[in-house]
Amino acid sequence: MKIAIVDDHDLFRDGLALLLSTLAEDVLVIEAVDSVTALALPAKHPDLDFMLLDLNLSEEDGFAVLQVMNKDHPTIPVAILSASLRQKDVDRVMATSAVGYIHKNTPSKLLLGAVQLMLAGGIYTPPTATLTEESLSPQNESDLTGRQLEVLALLVDGQTNKQIARALAIAETTTKMHVTAIFKALGVTNRTQAALAGRAFL
Repeated sequence: MKIAIVDDHDLFRDGLALLLSTLAEDVLVIEAVDSVTALALPAKHPDLDFMLLDLNLSEEDGFAVLQVMNKDHPTIPVAILSASLRQKDVDRVMATSAVGYIHKNTPSKLLLGAVQLMLAGGIYTPPTATLTEESLSPQNESDLTGRQLEVLALLVDGQTNKQIARALAIAETTTKMHVTAIFKALGVTNRTQAALAGRAFL
């Protein structure tokens, strides 16, 4: 598996490369520091599986690179990395064929979960409620009750509300109420985001 990281900050790039190497034994991380090098990668590595692209490269807007990749190499999934907390930036990126938007403050476990989701063909967007200047970490897990943590664990395993209700011997309507409370506590809007956030602390 080949994953490209395009970022002009050496320390961040090196740290991310080390983190991504834990995804699987066969992961090969390729690094690029600018748009020219990034756009040359598909020719040098025709088997490139995935690209993580910084939105704000020093010499050029990463969005321009994204547009070229979408046009000339549509089979290579590209996700944006960014320090921007602005919802308009998320919306602008997700209006393209990008497969995701990852904030640079995203916790390691959540970031790995997001990358796994995108590699499997999914789309990742950060929970809107956590786009603040304080943190993107799952911040209110302590507000969950013991029962809600049990529900979350089953949700992370991919079980439906009906399956969760059966496993915990509770009504399906009760399960739905717990799921709603979990979404609120984690600042997410759907089951995929809840599962990704849940993996960060379960």
